[in-house]
Amino acid sequence: MARWLGWKIENLRHSYLLNEVDPEGMRGKFYGKPIVDSDGDISSWKLDVKPTRRPERDFSGTPCVPVYVMLPLGTISMKCELVDADALREQLKVLKSVNVDGVMVDCWWGIVEANGPQKYNWQGYKQLFQMVQELSLKLQVVMSFHECGGNVGDDVYIPLPIWVSEIGKKNPDIYFTNRKGGRNPECLTWGIDKERVLGGRTAVEVYFDFMRSFRVEFDEFFVSGIFSEIEVGLGPCGELRFPSYPEKHGWRYPGIGEFQCYDQYLLKSLRKAAEARGHTSWARGPDNAGSYNSRPHDTGFFRDGGDYDSYYGRFFLKWYSQVLVEHGDHVLSLAKLAFEGTCIAAKVSGIHWWYKTASHAAELTAGFYNPCNRDGYAPIAAMLKKHDAALNFTCVELRTLDQNEEFPEALADPEGLVWQVLNAAWDACIPVASENALPCYDRDGFNKILENAKPLNDPDRRHLSAFTYLRLSPDLMERQNLLEFAHFVKRMHGEAISELHSEAEEKI
Repeated sequence: MARWLGWKIENLRHSYLLNEVDPEGMRGKFYGKPIVDSDGDISSWKLDVKPTRRPERDFSGTPCVPVYVMLPLGTISMKCELVDADALREQLKVLKSVNVDGVMVDCWWGIVEANGPQKYNWQGYKQLFQMVQELSLKLQVVMSFHECGGNVGDDVYIPLPIWVSEIGKKNPDIYFTNRKGGRNPECLTWGIDKERVLGGRTAVEVYFDFMRSFRVEFDEFFVSGIFSEIEVGLGPCGELRFPSYPEKHGWRYPGIGEFQCYDQYLLKSLRKAAEARGHTSWARGPDNAGSYNSRPHDTGFFRDGGDYDSYYGRFFLKWYSQVLVEHGDHVLSLAKLAFEGTCIAAKVSGIHWWYKTASHAAELTAGFYNPCNRDGYAPIAAMLKKHDAALNFTCVELRTLDQNEEFPEALADPEGLVWQVLNAAWDACIPVASENALPCYDRDGFNKILENAKPLNDPDRRHLSAFTYLRLSPDLMERQNLLEFAHFVKRMHGEAISELHSEAEEKI
């Protein structure tokens, strides 16, 4: 605990020092300098003065971190057909030309098992995998058990399977539910992981049957070694978290979000936990935790000295976060069985807003019990270690100073959060990969990713096991953006970059 509190204090000190050194947030920006004429008046602005770019680290000779690129969300149609195969092939050839290691694709439950229980259609994925294999690229595949549409970056709509939605009409408690009774069909509540409410199967059995079918259908590709990793979707956006901040329910950044535990199955679990503790009156969610767009200091639960740190608050948050860990445990145990011999991974979201407050409210509503006096990511890393699973984390390209400049009221600290989560994974001795949270095309963003991928002066030479870039798009294919991306890939691979641009231009 002393080590943990020491890091928290040092992290805050570091943030304040950065603000003192660069209070105007002018890092990396062009600016003018006033010129004083012979009469002592400011006559003009000198516009040709540019700050020197911060010295870049030389990453030649550093460990190779493989780079993957996410394919568009709509690569496979609702009929499970590969969309515009010829155009995709050309784009993959371009990625191959800049030495990308492979691509990532979502394998959508709502497409493959759309029309009936255990009626799987893998047609489009087989065509895609053959194309990728022909180009000698590797594949990361996401078992996507969630809805697509309604979140940041979603440009297509892929609902849960039709037959699941029909069950949901009769029994809406299969979905996560907020305090006011609002249902979220984005994914299934973890309360039915072991409840036979899906045509006689539990949710975990449904996930396992899907994964087992994938393993059997694509056996030849497993044998050839094209799959470098299978990432298992564990919640909204494929992330291990509660859907606490859904935009379609009115959430806007940097709202704290809401607890999502009011379906009948999770409430039953909460009652059992309260009874076991000997306090039946605790079988309830907090009644003073605000709403989706509240600020921590405006609520009785999350404010400094609030109920989050009371006896009841600690009981509730421990139960709530344990539900999250147990869900990951249940699903990954079966994923390990289905994909024996292949690396599996879980994705954890980077909820960096309100990180500089005592309660860390946005993390709490998402299921990460990580207030300032507790490490909420160590239990998750320990659970992943149990299943030899890697941790995939987001937001490695974000800088705290930039966030403070754009949204000072959010009290965000993405750098502190990334540092904490990566070290929790490394301390548990599990591989840790990452991806960017927002589109990135500029040198500063790529440099930040590199800094996190290969920490400077780390005595153990720890580094990311892989990085996945969000995402293949027309913007990435633009010449200048592609050159910058090629520069980034080469440095991630630990190669020299002196001749990079001439080589990359020739290929492009």
